Amino acid sequence: MPTLNKIERSGILFVLSAPSGAGKTTLTTALRQKPDFVYAVSCTTRPPRPGEIDGEDYYFLGHDDFQARIAAGEFLEYAEVHGRFYGTLRSTVVDNLSKGVDVLIDIDTAGAASIRNCGDPVIAGALADVFIMPPGLDELARRLRRRGTESEEQIAMRLENAAAEMQHWHDYRYTLISGSMEEDIEKFRAVMRAERYLSRRLVIPGL
Repeated sequence: MPTLNKIERSGILFVLSAPSGAGKTTLTTALRQKPDFVYAVSCTTRPPRPGEIDGEDYYFLGHDDFQARIAAGEFLEYAEVHGRFYGTLRSTVVDNLSKGVDVLIDIDTAGAASIRNCGDPVIAGALADVFIMPPGLDELARRLRRRGTESEEQIAMRLENAAAEMQHWHDYRYTLISGSMEEDIEKFRAVMRAERYLSRRLVIPGL
């Protein structure tokens, strides 16, 4: 009989999506306070904003560098948004998963779909995608107004985009209805615990 404390586990790719204002960034920041996983820092061609740190918030790349990486197949997914490119490095994800280390990516629904459909069996086997669903558009509007960073026109555009993104909830393995930040953290950690106990992820020597 093998010693069960020698059980190993394959890495899990947690993909987190939510409409703007649903608390994804705040949730991700809170989750990153504990060493439960490697956070996959995205690359972007946009310039850094005040206070942003290269390698922590984003990897800030020049346009030519980003295009060269696209040509070399270095991105697991990438997209152009308002003239700026954003992408997730394949090596960060695959290298950690192969070591049994979990990876967290926060990304929009289009990026999540790209990862879901990338055709890589390692990614497909590791994937645990989670959608944070706001309680409703009225509550989402209230949260956006409370931030006080956008005009009513910008809020209306975000709500329109959010309504479209919310239609994709059924594409995700898990959907969490957003509550307080503490509730959202506990719900996400419950997903993490469940995924880590899946039999197909365990490697028991001799069995």
